[in-house]
Formats: sequence, C-alpha cells, structure tokens
Amino acid sequence: MAGGFNYPPWVGIAVAMLIGGLVRLLKLPIPAPPTVVGALMVLAMTVGYLLTNWLLHR
Repeated sequence: MAGGFNYPPWVGIAVAMLIGGLVRLLKLPIPAPPTVVGALMVLAMTVGYLLTNWLLHR
C-alpha cells in the first residue's frame, strides 16, 4: 500500500458525510450524479479498484 496509511472504514464514511454536508451547506452542485445509476457507477469503480488491486497482489 502506498504511503502505509491504514484507517478504519468509518473514517472514510465520516469524511464522505462531512464533504456531502459541506457541499449542501455551500449550495454547490453535488460532485456525483444524484441517481441510482450514479451510485452504481461509484460502486463499480470501487469494485474495479479492489479487484485490480487483488489481481496485482496475487
């Protein structure tokens, strides 16, 4: 892992919620498509990243 950082998953969730709240408070456009398709795209990118990481380290 580059950098050697190892944070628990709740840290990522907390940061994402903080960014989402700030985006809403500042009345900025949401940085992701606000649809089910947008959520699936984020999920697909995450799964692709994890799968590629697993394949590279086999």
